[in-house]
Amino acid sequence: MDMPFKKIVRELREVKDGIGDILRKGAERNHWSNRIRSDIVPYVALSDPTEQGQWANLPPKVLLDIIRRVEESETSWPARSVIVFCASVCRSWRKITKEIVKTPEECGRLTFPISLKQPAPCESPIQCFIKRDKANSVYRLYFGMTPSENERDKLLLAAKKIRRATSTDFVISLAADDFSQASNTYVGKLRSNFVGTKFTIYDSQPSSETAIEHGRLCQSFQAKKVSPGVPACNYRVATISYELNIVRRPKGPRRIHCTMHSIPFSSIQEGGSAPTPTLFPQSFDEKSLSAPLSKTKELAIDISSSGSSQEPLMLKNKTPWWNEKMHSWCLNFKGRVMVASVKTFQLLAAGDPSHNIPVAEQDKVILQFGRIGKDSFTMDYRYPLSAFQAFAICLTSFDSKPACE
Repeated sequence: MDMPFKKIVRELREVKDGIGDILRKGAERNHWSNRIRSDIVPYVALSDPTEQGQWANLPPKVLLDIIRRVEESETSWPARSVIVFCASVCRSWRKITKEIVKTPEECGRLTFPISLKQPAPCESPIQCFIKRDKANSVYRLYFGMTPSENERDKLLLAAKKIRRATSTDFVISLAADDFSQASNTYVGKLRSNFVGTKFTIYDSQPSSETAIEHGRLCQSFQAKKVSPGVPACNYRVATISYELNIVRRPKGPRRIHCTMHSIPFSSIQEGGSAPTPTLFPQSFDEKSLSAPLSKTKELAIDISSSGSSQEPLMLKNKTPWWNEKMHSWCLNFKGRVMVASVKTFQLLAAGDPSHNIPVAEQDKVILQFGRIGKDSFTMDYRYPLSAFQAFAICLTSFDSKPACE
């Protein structure tokens, strides 16, 4: 068994190295800032692979053992892209790979695109960073503690800021060159109010059984009334509010309140759990969208009104203290923030004393965001937030808020 396994792993590495060579050659022609693809997006596996090739007919037990060994040996990116390649070989490989790969909450790893919509681990945060491109109003989320020197950072999500007459939108995508809401790389968006003090997070897919049923009705209705350039549904999953904080000192700390409509408050209580989607929604029916359609406003579904009676999770920013020596507001980011900025924050769970939340849980930082360079920021998040939700919350700091500055 050892010799065939070594041969298979060697051939998988050759495939991986071949793709890596192509990417490196492309990087020589274009600067890294223009590299937009990510191994976490299984472009090869977006459509069903065909059953062909010498590895498609391996006995299930042998295939299970092979993929399990590969999954255990490749624990971090970019080496973990081998797992994505395994899932792209054929249907049988994809099925077994998906059975073996665990959710981020269980293993702390981000593998397939759906893991960006799943909750992070509870004990240790997933550390990421954001790079801002002011010229193009694009924000890229990467996996890792800090930007690497060898330009092999792991792209997770990207967002483009779009100013409108009455609001500002941040369209969030799996790829940094495609921000169309009709694309299969679209994952959601963030929208502000006119003054930029209230934001709404829209997800491209529901997070509960009730919302899924509601979404099916919405899709059939939407396909008849909305232009093909608009997705079937956008689901309201959270709202973020910035309160005006009047203090004597200039640029006082912001007050942030987040209502996570798609995450019940019970998720942080003993025995509770956060919604964990397992699949992205299917693409639209091309036949239903081929006929001319009238132009109307896009339809948004509010998760909070989809029939759930559970109390939503509330988050609030941790109050900083005033340092007389430094003449600034301070928070302990444990070395993850290098530059003082009014944009930095730490979010905690907000609850009434009647909820009986342990003190340790009340003091646990669920999301922290801070600056490490001119256009570089850290983003560390943990359960029950997902990478998509955390990224959307952090994007609110990049919008102008005259009432909060």
